[in-house]
Amino acid sequence: MAHVWRQQVGSRRHCLGLLPTILSLLFLAVHTSLATIHIPSNYHISDLKRPPVIITQPESFTVFSIEDFVMTCEATGNPPPIFRWTKDGEEFDPGTDPELKVIDRAGSFAFYTLSNSVESLKQYQGKYVCYASNELGTAVSNEATLRTDAPPTQQKEKKVHVKSEEGSSIVLKCNPPESSMEPIIHWMDWKLHHINQSERVMLGKDGNLYFAHLKTTDSRDDYTCNVQFLATRTILAKEPVTLTVNPSNSVLRNRRPHMMRPTGSHSTYHALRGQTLELECIVQGYPTPKVLWVRKDGEMSESRTAKDKYDRRLRFTNISESDAGEYQCLAENSQGKSTHTYSVSVEASPYWTKEPVSRLYAPGENVRLDCQAEGIPSPTITWTINGMPLSSTDRDARRTLTPGGSLILKDVNFEDTAIYQCRASNKHGAILSNTNVYVIELPPQILTEDGNIYTVTEGQKVLLECDSFGSPKPKVTWQSNRESSLLADSRINPLTNGGLQIFNVTHYDEGFYTCAVENTDLSISAELEVLNRTVIQSPPQDLKVQPGQTAIFTCLFQVDPKLASPLIQWRKNNQKLFASDSDMKYTFKGPDLIISNTEAKDQGNYTCQIITNLDMAEATATLTLHDRPDPPTLLQLTHPERRAITLSWTPGDEHNSPVIEYVIEFEDQVSNEQGWEELNRVSGNNNRTSLSLWPYMSYRFRVIAINEVGMSAPSKPTEIHSTTAEVPDRNPEDVRSESADPDTLVITWEEMDKRDFNGPGFKYRVLWRRVVGSGPDWHPNYTTAPPLVVSKIGNFSAFEIKVQAVNEYGEGPEPDPVIGYSGENFPLEAPMNVGMDILNSTAIKVTWSPIDRETVRGHLLGYRIHLTRFGPRGHHVARRAREPKITVVVETGANEERKVIGDLQPYSHYTLTVSVFNAKGDGPHSQMLPFETDEGVPHPPTSLALDSPSETEMTLRWTPPSQPNGILIGYRLQYQQIVESDDSPMQVEDIDDPTINHFTLKALDRHSHYRFYVRGRTAAGQGEPIEREGATTLDGAPPVNISVSPGETFANISWLSKKRHRNVKFLIQYLKKNGADKWKTEKVDSSQSFYQVKGLKPGSHYHLRFTHSNVTFFQTETDTLGTGVTEVQHSIATQGWFIGLVSAIVLLLLILLIICFVRRNKGGKYSVKDKEEGPMDSEARPMKDETFGEYRSLESDLEEKRTASQPSLCEESKLCSEDNLDFNGSSVLTTEVNLDESLASQLSRPSGGSEGLDNSLHNPTTISSATNGLPNQVAILD
Repeated sequence: MAHVWRQQVGSRRHCLGLLPTILSLLFLAVHTSLATIHIPSNYHISDLKRPPVIITQPESFTVFSIEDFVMTCEATGNPPPIFRWTKDGEEFDPGTDPELKVIDRAGSFAFYTLSNSVESLKQYQGKYVCYASNELGTAVSNEATLRTDAPPTQQKEKKVHVKSEEGSSIVLKCNPPESSMEPIIHWMDWKLHHINQSERVMLGKDGNLYFAHLKTTDSRDDYTCNVQFLATRTILAKEPVTLTVNPSNSVLRNRRPHMMRPTGSHSTYHALRGQTLELECIVQGYPTPKVLWVRKDGEMSESRTAKDKYDRRLRFTNISESDAGEYQCLAENSQGKSTHTYSVSVEASPYWTKEPVSRLYAPGENVRLDCQAEGIPSPTITWTINGMPLSSTDRDARRTLTPGGSLILKDVNFEDTAIYQCRASNKHGAILSNTNVYVIELPPQILTEDGNIYTVTEGQKVLLECDSFGSPKPKVTWQSNRESSLLADSRINPLTNGGLQIFNVTHYDEGFYTCAVENTDLSISAELEVLNRTVIQSPPQDLKVQPGQTAIFTCLFQVDPKLASPLIQWRKNNQKLFASDSDMKYTFKGPDLIISNTEAKDQGNYTCQIITNLDMAEATATLTLHDRPDPPTLLQLTHPERRAITLSWTPGDEHNSPVIEYVIEFEDQVSNEQGWEELNRVSGNNNRTSLSLWPYMSYRFRVIAINEVGMSAPSKPTEIHSTTAEVPDRNPEDVRSESADPDTLVITWEEMDKRDFNGPGFKYRVLWRRVVGSGPDWHPNYTTAPPLVVSKIGNFSAFEIKVQAVNEYGEGPEPDPVIGYSGENFPLEAPMNVGMDILNSTAIKVTWSPIDRETVRGHLLGYRIHLTRFGPRGHHVARRAREPKITVVVETGANEERKVIGDLQPYSHYTLTVSVFNAKGDGPHSQMLPFETDEGVPHPPTSLALDSPSETEMTLRWTPPSQPNGILIGYRLQYQQIVESDDSPMQVEDIDDPTINHFTLKALDRHSHYRFYVRGRTAAGQGEPIEREGATTLDGAPPVNISVSPGETFANISWLSKKRHRNVKFLIQYLKKNGADKWKTEKVDSSQSFYQVKGLKPGSHYHLRFTHSNVTFFQTETDTLGTGVTEVQHSIATQGWFIGLVSAIVLLLLILLIICFVRRNKGGKYSVKDKEEGPMDSEARPMKDETFGEYRSLESDLEEKRTASQPSLCEESKLCSEDNLDFNGSSVLTTEVNLDESLASQLSRPSGGSEGLDNSLHNPTTISSATNGLPNQVAILD
């Protein structure tokens, strides 16, 4: 059975109760409109009249129940407007109808029905217009249409039972009831679950359920069509439909697509601009067809079209004229295609392109109201005044209508104040615009405050405001303190609202500006302040870093000092960055952005924004992560040849750093001695190369990529590639003889690389023969490594030698022979006719005759001249024999016959010999030739010392030259003052006695520095001088710049001695203030520059003075560090009787301790009887002492009931406790000695301070465990 769900809007009583509240809220709502005349709120005028403006339009609606009937109109104005209505163009007064209730309040008018039946409302169907009027005109509302209709109801239906076969198509019909409302269809089951839709099962716009082909699973008895009407809030459930799908006994037959909705091949649709249009394409077929939408005459709009319902619908949203055209639905499956064409036409109800604007006008102005609208078909424009057609008003020559629809009013006056309506209409509807023409005079006012200050930065634009209002509209002018006119500057633009806009502001624009209303005395001034623009001086630079490294962007900027500190905002890819607290990814430190532990996601554009309250500057840099490239992959060997092969590879990821080059390495799989070796390099833009190979090798190759970051890991190696063996294609290089021993020929060469063996069984074939005498026969020999030694071959004979590479496959190329020699022997003869000429005291010329080359027995390398010095000429023969001999060897070329030898020692005995030498060594020497060199000038004196005995004297002390080079006959002394011009005269003193080694120069200038020279002299002349600079020493003076740095018990004193002054003795005296001590004196030498005064008291104040020759030249005061103590005074502690008393007390204590110790050693346990019979120990009697406390007696002990042995007195005494008797392993005797020595040492010390006593005073309460808790130091403090 069908069911109806209905939700009522509410009873009439409830409706009447809520209506006043609703109308009040509507009245309070303010809607802006082009018909509103805006008078600024800060314009000062009282009780300004305003024309009516409709703010709530009456709306069209359909009445299904009496509660739906409410017609409302709201308007504003001053005075409040009066409302009237028309229905279907005739005057209609709701207040005179007894079936209607009217609510008429200030600014609003509404009426509703009092009838109890919907049937009685049919008389109110029609088109309604609201008019709102006051003395300034009448505003007209839009046309509202009222319709009545009965709510849809459920019709009695029969149950439907549909049968069909599997694979066929079917339509389940809904047949919703007819209504003016558009229904919403829902196909559901009895559990109110929606029937699942798909490409096969689809709900049509007509409400029917379409099956492209049936399945047996589609069988069910509860297909229910539910029809929903939103306006009446009603849902009608149709009778359930039973669908039975019979299974097919044969294989399902495929069927090509066929249109189910719409039918046929073509359909036409009409739409209005701005509406939503849906095209539907539901098809049957097996398999389920796919649907494709295309536009035949252009491209579909992506923004306004969308596909829905599994592409079965094409929806146009906000359709426009450009969407008109032909569209096609193409359905296709494996059996074929089916198409349907849709012709879409789009028309438009009228819409405004230019709407007239309400304004205030002054008397005498001309008014132009432009009213332009578009639509399809083109709308008709008509004008009314206060709701009355122009034709029905008085004809006025001042009113003119243009062909474009504009209304022109010339020379308006107060009577022209009215509301003009422009209406545009076509067959699809009409639109209406109310325009207020308000002719009024209002005095001008400047609404902007005076004295505004505008602060901008360079390059910005600024708007100097000068808002004004009045009727007629005031005209304003601007002036400034600049020399030229404002309007002459293209950057300055006066605006229609009175403002002055300046583009690209500069410092030249600074100053005061005045805005004035023409023909009045109204004006305001404004000040423009221009600051320096914010600039980024050093923008962040693009960075390339490796993953895991830290990237730092730096952004240096400059802002105007008048601005507050800017905000430094960093962005990544235009997104703000914030400091990271957890992972410390981003750190902001001044102008720096620090990105730690960079990874791939950190790459991007980083922008530095310097933001002030006036402007902003920004700069962007890029962060790129780069890394070593990945190794190449997919290595392939192609085009193998005899000694070549092509290697190709696929480059790995470059990681943002291009590959510069590839390194190709190889490994010999046979020898494998050297591992992987570089074979070739190619540029980074290659991914293949041809490799040259050696014969008889097994290769594996790998490739390494290199970029600016580094090298990749090696690629995976290729498979093994082997080359065939061949004969050697080269011979060893640098074939030569290295014969060292006589009668031997040693043939050697550079060993060949094993890769050049080219095959197995490699060896060297060595061939040799004499150059002269033995004929053309070669002597061959074979070896696997150099050298080859041939013996008994003769001394220094010439041979032709060659070495050839050979393997099992043959011999290498024929080598070219080279000349080699057998081993050399020592030369046989010495040079003849050796002669010598003395050139000067240090040079000689030696000559000889050429040697016979046959006697050299080898390559003549040259001659050797052997020079031996035996000492100076002045020494006798016996002394020269004891002196060491010095031999010098000078070599010459093989073709030389003379040689000049220099650098000999003058005034010396020499011998010379000449020999021939070859690679083996020297031959015999020539006969010894003695000679003597002439006397020469001496060397400089060995040393020179300066000593100044007085302020005007200088004593020079020197030692003789180490090499006099002759007989020394005296010295020459020279000296001169050192001046800036370096032209002071040289003073000379000659000394003719060579034994003198000092000389005193007198009458020197005490204020000058001198340069001194001393030279030795022989008969040959003067030698080179020894040189010193110096000045005389001045009389001594006390030191200066004395500083004192105190410690606890000392004071460090340092000073500077005056330059050139003699050392002097002076005294340092010091005295402790507030004490009984006397001045203490220390003797010091000025050369020390430092001295430490010791034995001072910590925390004490001292006075220091420095004296020289009984004159104090410096004095100061200082405080030692540390805590001050009071001196031990002569008091009772130093009296003899007190010392005796303390000694007696100490002795008594020692006796007591010894007794306790003895008792404890005896066990400390006695029977009761023994205790009763034994004599009482005198030491066990009660004692009272302030130091040792109270001890319990034996009687008191016996009063206690004890069954065990009695503890000893020591056990009861605190002094005799186990801890106190332990003594840390020391004996009582030791303790006694320590106590006596400690007390005696402390009490016997004098009262004068000493270091030991000072140390004890610093810690007056020190307790040592070795003394069992008793103090072993005594400090007497005041």
